[in-house]
Amino acid sequence: MKFFTYIFIVLLLASCGVSKSLKDQPQLNSYEVNVPERVKVNDTTFHLDDNFLIKNQHGLWELYISGNAYELGLKNGKLTQELFNEQEHVFVKKIDELVPSKGKQKLLRKFLAWFNRKMYLHVDERLKAELYGISQYASSDYNHIAEPYQRVMYFHGAHDIGHALQDLALVGCSSFAAWGNHSADGNLIIARNFDFYAGDDFAKNKIISFVAPDEGHKFMSVTWGGMIGVVSGMNDQGLTVTINAGKSQFPLVAKTPISLVTREILQFASNIEEAIAIAKKREVFVSESIFVGSAKDDKAVLIEVSPQKFGVYEVDNGNQLICSNHFQSSAYADDKKNQKHIFESHSQYRFERMEELLAQTPKVTPRSAVDILRNREGLDDELIGYGNEKALNQLLAHHGIVFQPEELKVWVSSNPFQLGEFVSYDLNEVFSSEKQADKISTVNNAEKTIAADPFENSLAFKHYQRYRKLKTEISQAIAEKKNVEQGQLSNLIALNPNFWESHYTVGRYYQEKGYLRLALESFKKAQQMEVTTVPDLENIQKRIKKLERSVK
Repeated sequence: MKFFTYIFIVLLLASCGVSKSLKDQPQLNSYEVNVPERVKVNDTTFHLDDNFLIKNQHGLWELYISGNAYELGLKNGKLTQELFNEQEHVFVKKIDELVPSKGKQKLLRKFLAWFNRKMYLHVDERLKAELYGISQYASSDYNHIAEPYQRVMYFHGAHDIGHALQDLALVGCSSFAAWGNHSADGNLIIARNFDFYAGDDFAKNKIISFVAPDEGHKFMSVTWGGMIGVVSGMNDQGLTVTINAGKSQFPLVAKTPISLVTREILQFASNIEEAIAIAKKREVFVSESIFVGSAKDDKAVLIEVSPQKFGVYEVDNGNQLICSNHFQSSAYADDKKNQKHIFESHSQYRFERMEELLAQTPKVTPRSAVDILRNREGLDDELIGYGNEKALNQLLAHHGIVFQPEELKVWVSSNPFQLGEFVSYDLNEVFSSEKQADKISTVNNAEKTIAADPFENSLAFKHYQRYRKLKTEISQAIAEKKNVEQGQLSNLIALNPNFWESHYTVGRYYQEKGYLRLALESFKKAQQMEVTTVPDLENIQKRIKKLERSVK
């Protein structure tokens, strides 16, 4: 495995600098801490005086915390300890699946310590205090990976590493904004799918976090246990941030995790200029588009960051901004990695699909924005198969979200993916003193909820769920050189007939078993479908050429 060869060489060449990072501790002396005992009302309701965690009627956890940086971490950890521990278990289990070898896992742990050796130098001291606070509630089961504080910090860089390791296919997000004559009321509206996939279990316990810090702005974000960074969020100034991965080389050293950059922006910026200033002062270790919407500026822009370059992109004479997973600013106009990514990946295809759907939706509303996020077809409404990463709705999203910054309103999807109800929140109400007097109650606005997608209860979705399970079973059988019944192969295609991977998976099985003519037929069918990426298509074409020579 090339990645582990790289790790081995790195560890041979350099092992210095690790001990300092392992000994680093945040400065906590300046913080006065008042964290009461947690009261458990029932299995879905907990509180610390007026701070609380409650599971709402849509299956989303709602967390409200307030205080100084250290208190925020301690309160978050104490309220969400079970969710935090479960999330860590799920994440480590995913790593174990990707790296089953105990020897390679040990090597990976050593690499993580070396790779993250300078991260602590690039994280804001207030966020370090918060990370330390939440780490006090980390499970001791994983201390063999790293001590709790270092481990929690490492996990905040996992999203970034997922970007760099493109082979893991963890990310492929889509986002857009409309304002002026492109929105129904003329005000800014922003929508995005967060397609970070680390297994179905990882997305089960979504937390809608509402944070009232002693310093900076109050804000909300969609998160999970143990995570204080922001991937999608809005503050009480009407500033929103979301992140879209760009093409990255594997970095040599971790610096600031992108989710901590966006957390800092959300807490301490009130407009685009202030957001840009914060992004500029932080060194990152992967390429990322930070999609920033601002009620005060009445527009949205992209802050495009990478280890080498920094750019800002905004539309000149329009009221619509679209972002997938490639850069658009002049700073990256001649960037070869970005150009290659546009050509080879599914980013440009999704970009054009958003253009197409927005052209069909001249006046965007929250409901029509949700419809776009849920769209499963390809360009010109072509049926490209369920789960195709060329679709905006790849049926793997951690969440979908819609913002109305000027009204401080937000809608967040409930499970599964972005098919469940989009639950409504009004930050004016959430952070009002009157609302907090109620203390332990859900803070969503039931009347503004956007209904679930009918597709969730359709036969087609049931077929897709069966398809995912069956594909995993057949792929495992191929890897283990086991036999698969013909009925299972036929069923795989019948369950998702328009998806190229259905035919490709069957072709792989036939090829492994030596049924060359059947394999050739399956690969030719896959080639006729909307194949996700250029490398995928080239792989199919190579297999076809090889088989054509063999069956003559």
